[in-house]
Amino acid sequence: MLPSSQGSISLSWHGKSWGISFYNHRKSSAFKRQSMRGSFTISDVQSLKDTESSIHAMTDSIEKIKQQMKYVHMTASPYDTAWVAMVPHPSSHQDPCFDHCLDWILQNQHENGSWGNFNLGPSLLKDKLCSTLACVLALKKWSCGEDHIQNGVRFLVSNIRSICDEQLTSPIGFNIIFPGMLKLATEVGLKLSFGDTAVGEIFSLQKLELQRNSINNSRGRKEYMAYIAEGLGSSQDLNEIMKFQRTNGSILNSPSTTAYVLTQCYDDKAFNYLSSILQQVGSTVPAIYPMEMHSHLCMVDTLQKIGIARFFSDEIKIILDRAYRCWLERDEQIISDMATCAMAFRLLRMNGYDISTDLLMKFKEASSFHDSMQGYLRDMRPVIEIYKASQTKLFPNEDILNKINSWSSIVLKEEISTEPISQEVKFALQFPFYANLDRLEHKRSIEQFNFGKIRMLKTSHMSCIANEDVLNLAVGDFNNCQSICREELKDLNSWVKQCKLDQLQFARQKLTYCYLSGAATLFSPELSEARISWSKNGVLTTVVDDFFDVGGSIEELESLVALFDKWDGKCEKEFYSEQVQIIYMAIHGNINELATKAFALQNQDITDHLVKIWQSLLRSMMTESRWQRNKSIPTVEEYMTNGTVSFALGPIILPTLYFVGPKITEEIIKHDEYDHLFRLVSTCGRLLNDIRGFGREGKEGKLNSVSLCMLNSGNSLSIEAAEKDVKKSIEDIRTELLQLVLKEGTAVPKPCKELFWKMCKILHLFYMNTDGFSSPKEMVSAVNAVIHDSLNV
Repeated sequence: MLPSSQGSISLSWHGKSWGISFYNHRKSSAFKRQSMRGSFTISDVQSLKDTESSIHAMTDSIEKIKQQMKYVHMTASPYDTAWVAMVPHPSSHQDPCFDHCLDWILQNQHENGSWGNFNLGPSLLKDKLCSTLACVLALKKWSCGEDHIQNGVRFLVSNIRSICDEQLTSPIGFNIIFPGMLKLATEVGLKLSFGDTAVGEIFSLQKLELQRNSINNSRGRKEYMAYIAEGLGSSQDLNEIMKFQRTNGSILNSPSTTAYVLTQCYDDKAFNYLSSILQQVGSTVPAIYPMEMHSHLCMVDTLQKIGIARFFSDEIKIILDRAYRCWLERDEQIISDMATCAMAFRLLRMNGYDISTDLLMKFKEASSFHDSMQGYLRDMRPVIEIYKASQTKLFPNEDILNKINSWSSIVLKEEISTEPISQEVKFALQFPFYANLDRLEHKRSIEQFNFGKIRMLKTSHMSCIANEDVLNLAVGDFNNCQSICREELKDLNSWVKQCKLDQLQFARQKLTYCYLSGAATLFSPELSEARISWSKNGVLTTVVDDFFDVGGSIEELESLVALFDKWDGKCEKEFYSEQVQIIYMAIHGNINELATKAFALQNQDITDHLVKIWQSLLRSMMTESRWQRNKSIPTVEEYMTNGTVSFALGPIILPTLYFVGPKITEEIIKHDEYDHLFRLVSTCGRLLNDIRGFGREGKEGKLNSVSLCMLNSGNSLSIEAAEKDVKKSIEDIRTELLQLVLKEGTAVPKPCKELFWKMCKILHLFYMNTDGFSSPKEMVSAVNAVIHDSLNV
C-alpha cells in the first residue's frame, strides 16, 4: 500500500496551484517499478514517506520566510547604540538624552563581558572589542553599571593582543576609531590596564592609518573621514563632517557618526533622525539607517539567485512595486547609494517595470566610484552591482549603459590582477547575465550562501534576510529537482535506445547536453513535460542536422523530406533506407506523443502545428544541402532567411510552449510577435554558431554569415572585421529580444516569451568560448553541476 495522503499536498507558485509535482513524480516512479516487479517494496513506500516529509518541511520554511518578508528586521548594533547613549540631553548636558539605550546596554552584555552581534567565531573579535569599548565608555560617561564596566574591561584586557592582529577581520576605520575611543577613555577616567607597549602599538596604528594616503584629498577620503569622525575627535572640523549630512538629518545614514556630532553640538535634524529610529525600533539602533529599501531588494536578489523566488511571487511583487514608487519619486534611499540604485534598476527592469536610465546618469563615469568612500576603501560591491545593471540594455540608444559597462568591467578586471578576488566578482566577469544558466547560478549561490548577508561597516551588519530557513528551502528544492532530473535522464536514455537513435553511426550523441539546456532553465518540478519535449526534440534535431550534413545521401534526404511533405499520420510506409526509417519513426512517435500530452493540457489537437514545424526545418536543411552540393553562393539575406529555420530551434522551443502553463491559441501562433520572437532567437543562435564554426566550416567548403560578409565586401573585410560586424548584430538582436520579452501586455504570454530568452542564454553559454555543443568536453562540468554532482554546502 502507498501512503493514503499521496494526493493531499499542494504548494503555490507562479500565482497558480500546481501541486507537488515532485511527489507525483516519485509516485509515478514507484508505480513504474511496481509494474516491472509486480509489487511495491518497503523502500518504495519509505521513499514516498520521506518525500512527503521533505515537502512538509519546505512548506513550513516557505511560510516562515513569507512572514519575514513583510518587514525588515533591523539588527541591533551595540556599537552604534553605545554612541547614541552618549548623547547628552539638549537642556542638561549632565544627563543622557536617550537613557533607554543605556538600559539596553546594561541588559545585553554577554557572559564573557563583551557586547556584539553574530557568534561567527574569532574572525569578528575586533568587532566585539570595538563594540565593548564603546558600551563601556557609555556606561562610564553616565556613571552607571560599575560591574558591567569592570567585566567589559576584563574582556578588553584579555584580548588586547588581537587588536594588532592583521589576520582578523577589521571593521571599517577600526585602526582610527579604536585608538580614538582609548583617548576618550582617558578623558572620562576609565582605567584600562593595557600596558604602555600595547597602548603604543595601538596608537601607532592610528598614526600609520592617517599618514597613509594623507595627500589624497579626494571626496571619497573626506567622506570616509566624516564617516569615522568619532575616532578623530576634536581634530576633525565639524563643518567638514556636516557637509555629508543627508536630508533625513543623518551623517551618511550612520547613527554612530550622527550621535558623535550631537555629543559635540546640537543639531535639530540630527536629533530628529536618532529620535525617529528609536521611536520605530525601541531602545537600540542599527549600524545603518534607513536600510529598508536596500534590505528588501537584497532579499529579492538573494531569493532569485538561489532559485526559490517562484515560491514568493506575491511578496516579491509587493517589494518591487514599492521600489518602483521610490524610483519614480527619486527617493534618497535609492539615489544616494550606487549599489542600491544599480540593484533597483536591474531588478525592476528584469521584472518588467518601465524605467529609464536617468538615475544612472550620475554613475556614467568611473569617477563616480573612485571619488566615493567605497572607491577610497576599494569596496567592490557597488561596482559589481553597477556592472550587472549595465548589462540590462533594452534600447539601442542607451549609451550610458555602455559607458558604465566599460568602466566597471575595467575596475573589476584590475581588481582581479591585484587582489585575491571574490568568487562573486570572478563569476560576474566570466558569465554575463545573458550567458548564465539559472541552475548553475543557483548552485553556486547556495554553496556560497552567506548567512545573514553579513557586511562589515564600522560594525557587523546584517543587510537582508538570509537565514537557515532560506538555506534549507533552497537546498531541499535543489536536491528535489536534481533527483527528478536524474530519473528523467534515465528515461530519456531508454527512449534513445528504444528509437534506435544510438545505432545511427553518423549522429552525435548529445542527449546529456540537450537535457542540460532544459534542466538548467526549466527546473521546476511541474515543468517535467516541458523538459522532456525540449530534450527529445533537441536530440532529434541533432540527428537530423547530422543526417543532412554527413549521414545521408541525396536520395535519403529527399525521401525524408517527401515523407513529411506527404504526412498523413500513418507510420506504415515504404522507406528508402533503414536510416530514414529510424529517423522518421522517432519523429513520428514523438509528434504523436506530444500531441496527446498537449491535448490534455490545451484541449486542442496540435499535431498539424508540430508537423508544419518539422516540414519547415527539413525543407530549410534541404536548401542548404543543395547550396553546398551545387556550390551555390546565396546572398546574406537568403542565407539568414533560411538559416534562422535550419538552425533547428523550431522543434525545440515551439512545442515546449504548450507545456509551460498558458493557453496557446491559434491567434497567438499566427501573431507577428510569435514569429518575431522565434526569428530573433534563431538569428542570434545562427550568428553565434557561425562565429564559432567559421574555421571548421570553411575547411569543409561551407559558407556562413562571416564568410558571406567577407565575400559581399569584395574581400575588403578582414576576418576580424567581419566577426566584429556579426558580434554587433548579435548584441542588437539580443537587446531587441530582451525588450520584447520584458514588455508587458503583449500577445504572447510572458512565460512563453521567457522561453525564447532562456534559449538565448543557453546559446550564449554554449558558444561562449567555442562550439560547446559539438565539443565532447566543453559542457561536461555544467552537466555534472546541474544533474550529477550533489550540493556542497
